[in-house]
Amino acid sequence: MIAGLLLGVVLATLDGTIVGTALPVIVDDLGGLDRLSWVVTAYLLAAAVTTPLWGKVGDLYGHKGGYLASISVFLAGSVLCGLAQDMGQLIAFRAVQGVGAGGLFVGAISLVGTLLGPAGAGRSQSVIGVLLPAAMIGGPLIGGLLTDQLDWRWVFYVNVPVGGVALAVVGAGVRVRTERVRARVDLAGAALLTAAILALTLLSSWGGTTYAWTSPRIGALALVAVAAVAGFVAVERRAAEPVIPPRLFRDRNFGVAQALSFTAGAAMLGAATYLPQYMQQVRGMSSTGSGLLLLPLMLGMMGAQLTIGRRVSEGGRYRPYPIAGGALATAGALSLLLLGTGTATWAASVLTLLLGIGLGCLLQPALLITMNSAEPRDIGAASGTQTLLRTIGGSLGVAVLGSVFAQRAHGGSTPAGIVAGVHGVALGTAALGAVAFAVSWLVREAPLRSGPPAGVSPAAAPSQGPPAAGRPASPRTTAGRSPEPY
Repeated sequence: MIAGLLLGVVLATLDGTIVGTALPVIVDDLGGLDRLSWVVTAYLLAAAVTTPLWGKVGDLYGHKGGYLASISVFLAGSVLCGLAQDMGQLIAFRAVQGVGAGGLFVGAISLVGTLLGPAGAGRSQSVIGVLLPAAMIGGPLIGGLLTDQLDWRWVFYVNVPVGGVALAVVGAGVRVRTERVRARVDLAGAALLTAAILALTLLSSWGGTTYAWTSPRIGALALVAVAAVAGFVAVERRAAEPVIPPRLFRDRNFGVAQALSFTAGAAMLGAATYLPQYMQQVRGMSSTGSGLLLLPLMLGMMGAQLTIGRRVSEGGRYRPYPIAGGALATAGALSLLLLGTGTATWAASVLTLLLGIGLGCLLQPALLITMNSAEPRDIGAASGTQTLLRTIGGSLGVAVLGSVFAQRAHGGSTPAGIVAGVHGVALGTAALGAVAFAVSWLVREAPLRSGPPAGVSPAAAPSQGPPAAGRPASPRTTAGRSPEPY
């Protein structure tokens, strides 16, 4: 059953990277080189906009139904992408695919949290966290293999059998009770959130590249983003069922976890985006080779997340991990200043390990704290908020660090210029690690809820072994709700 949930996460994480290696072939076939970036941007934007909406829909109408619906939309978009006949169609269908992808990650986390509770879900959620860095390596490799051996359209068609298995397993194996809410989705809040995310996405995509950071267009986007965020906060405070309930932030741990997700997401994507530049242009590696040389970074993240998930699920404390993670991420980023034009390839690869361990120690506790800080009725909104902030952090991190990279490299492509650019990225990443280190001291150790909350069929919750110490989930009675089996 948990495997079926993880399949959905595999679909979402892989599809964000698997298309990259097929893009040159897609352009040769469909044309539209000037719109190529929107094949990626349309997907990421649609996923970011809809992530909190899927989470809220799951809270209101059922996480299982929302998860199955998101898989269905994602698969429909995948098939349409494979059938696209021109670049305009492909971009539109990638947006459809992104709408479905927005519910895959948040749906899986919400269901795991609902079935197992934060204490028992530690191991499963650590596996979910591992899939993120794994996709950065596996996605381009699989995409290249499918494109070379079959056709670029199979980059999208491959989702169909995997998604079909996930639909069957979750549909037949997950049994939960849904407390249906007689309320409408907060459309005004959703519209303002969409405007804010759109402005921030375009700001991060265009700033410093298509337009100068000081250009009127970038300034206008910044104003729209600020106004939309301010309007969103005001609307959410009055909405009966807000997309991102303000009550979540009354728990200090929840707010701290979101700050950690934002900074760790920025550091992770920034490093993963610009370190390959060093590997390829200074060390002369291929695209595939440069990805493999980042294995220590990814393995460090995976190992840290798996270890933390296992120890916390066995009743261990989680507060020390983000503190250590911030320190290790800062030290690991600063160690990248040792990179030079003559650094051995193996040494350059090993230097990324410490940063990976530090990021893993930040991301996994942030996920656990998020799930533990939210009441059962807000699990979807909480996981959606965490995913959203990590995504926005990554997008802005890539943009800002990219500007630093370009300025330090002085627009050149010589090894010395690339090294200077990477050093700038390393300093920016170290600053993010230092912020995470400072913020992590605000985490309060609170017992993790153990066991599934009321309304979840015991048969649906796998055995967890001895229960971890913590407060039990208690039933909630809310006006306007009627428990119904799903």
